[in-house]
Amino acid sequence: MGLVRIDIVTKEFPPEIYGGAGVHVAELSRVLSKHVDLQVRAFGAPRDADYHGAAVTSYQVPEDLGGANAAVQTLGVDLRIVPDVQGADLVHSHTWYANMAGHLASLLHGIPHVLSAHSLEPLRPWKAEQLGGGYALSSWVEKTAYEAAAAIIAVSEGMRQDILRSYPDVDPEKVRVVHNGIDVELWQRDGNDDAVRALGIDPGKPSVVFVGRNTRQKGVPYLLRAAAKLPADVQLVLCLGAADTPELAAETAALIEDLQKQRTGVVLIERMLPRNELIQVLSHATAFACPSIYEPLGIVNLEAMACGAAVVASATGGIPEVVDHGRTGLLVELEQVTDGTGTPLDPEKFVNEFAAALTEVVSDPDRARAMGQAGRERAEKHFSWESITETTLEVYRSVLPAAG
Repeated sequence: MGLVRIDIVTKEFPPEIYGGAGVHVAELSRVLSKHVDLQVRAFGAPRDADYHGAAVTSYQVPEDLGGANAAVQTLGVDLRIVPDVQGADLVHSHTWYANMAGHLASLLHGIPHVLSAHSLEPLRPWKAEQLGGGYALSSWVEKTAYEAAAAIIAVSEGMRQDILRSYPDVDPEKVRVVHNGIDVELWQRDGNDDAVRALGIDPGKPSVVFVGRNTRQKGVPYLLRAAAKLPADVQLVLCLGAADTPELAAETAALIEDLQKQRTGVVLIERMLPRNELIQVLSHATAFACPSIYEPLGIVNLEAMACGAAVVASATGGIPEVVDHGRTGLLVELEQVTDGTGTPLDPEKFVNEFAAALTEVVSDPDRARAMGQAGRERAEKHFSWESITETTLEVYRSVLPAAG
């Protein structure tokens, strides 16, 4: 494949990143720009026009849609992007927010549309709480784009199976697995403890760390209930983003308040930590907790592993493709209802087993450290961005017209 122009369309891009999809796009772009003429078209405020060799253009919501439903605003941004894709050889969109821009650009300009699946709307029905009728709109956008795309990149085999179940009209041959990755040079253990102490964490005591947004899919209430069952000297460090809904905010606030009445060492950090501080927190974690009920892959688990933390996670979605049970951490079985919510069939059983797995890890610091070291080695070997970029290029080659 000679030098071709690839246009990536994304809602998240530095400095506006709030989830794993944004991390993925940023890291993929950094390496991909070495191989192709890369144009990034991102939602949000104006930002630097160059990102590691990729040309970046930013797009805002049209002023006359300022009061519209959030899903309508998204489509307004997509329409602004479509004309600018002219001249690209291929358009690659990430998440439903960008999928319609990719789909329409493909039709208008006659180029292949590749999309990366980081999550699926049918498996996130709680978003109806957030978006109202906009959820029906986002679901339609995603279904339309998936069924028409030239190729779909799933971030895990678990995600691939979810795509084929959710969209049975999608040709299985066009759904390829390319895992998320981790920059193992950026993410590595930091033995300093100045940032940890400044955050109120005692590096001399065992700790369970959670990092993530407070969405239904992240399973925070289950972790909070499990934390009540941990040994008394174990700290719980919650790097917790804003809740998606007032109801979830109230539920988690009440659980945290109850937990703080029962035990010491509950550290709540309600801001996005700079990477250097987060690395220190992960480096000093005895166990990293991922109680998700829906997780296509879970970049945050890779970040924890790269920093040498043992991971205790629910065995759902793509997580078992990342966490090697018994070697890099422990997986907790999760039987779930099949209505798309991912709700545990027996929530109390899941809470008890998650608490038991966490207790097993934090009660044996030597084993926890060995798991953390194995996790670091696994991240280096299997999840480097260089290997993931090459696999992504192979997907591009498979849908681009043959040269000559």
